Amino acid sequence: MTEQLFVPAPIVPAQAPAPEAPAPTPPAGGVAHVVLPAYNEEGSLPALLTRLAQTARTERLVAWVIDDGSADRTAEIATAGEPGLDVRLVSHPQNLGLGQAVQSGIRAVLAAADPDDFVVVMDADDTHDPGMIRVLHDGLDAGADVVICSRFVEGGDDSTAPPFRRLLSRGAAVTFRSALRVEGVNDFTSGFRAYRVSVLARAAKHWGERLVEEQGFACMVELLLKLRHCNPVIAEVPLVLQYDRKQGASKLRLKRTIGQYVKLLVRDRLAPAPYRAL
Repeated sequence: MTEQLFVPAPIVPAQAPAPEAPAPTPPAGGVAHVVLPAYNEEGSLPALLTRLAQTARTERLVAWVIDDGSADRTAEIATAGEPGLDVRLVSHPQNLGLGQAVQSGIRAVLAAADPDDFVVVMDADDTHDPGMIRVLHDGLDAGADVVICSRFVEGGDDSTAPPFRRLLSRGAAVTFRSALRVEGVNDFTSGFRAYRVSVLARAAKHWGERLVEEQGFACMVELLLKLRHCNPVIAEVPLVLQYDRKQGASKLRLKRTIGQYVKLLVRDRLAPAPYRAL
């Protein structure tokens, strides 16, 4: 099933089939809404959608492809869909950056999801394993509000990534852990996470269009910093990054990303906390 959205609009979420046997206790999350920010990912997206379709056999799942002004066939591939997978497309007419792609994805999901659903944000370049969605779901079911796939806990591994990316990730982790001290977080920059819809909705109600302001990779840190005012329970699970599956060049620009991280730290120190509890 494929639905193209140029402006996020309410969509009835997928419904689970009736169980053939007595169902266990309902999980903390209902439907997994998988947000895939994508810019020129025609080489990676077909394989990823196939893997997501396999995951959808055991997990209620909707894939949201956020085409951020791609010049290739990314939107066409999303429109064509994948058998056994509910694929929905949100299009930006021009490239606005990762942050706005994440923002558009969250807005689209919040307009369509039920309060007990959850959002999974993952890379569209096929370096993240959709099989981890079940692990993230279990973490939410265990009581977490946010679950991060982390390279920096026991069992995590990013050895397939280029040295400069590994160095940046580790430097950012050390800096943010020292400066921000968000309980439960070792990997601040991981782009593979799950959030309860209810928590995102509370944050979005307060910040509105300012929920994600950073354009680049720093948006993942920014979102955590804003969600911390909701007092979430945050858990981490090991991430084995599969960078060797990536098709095409990296979109990370080292100097620009470092500058964004520094600006975000300064802004966080200067910005006042919300005047009321979220």
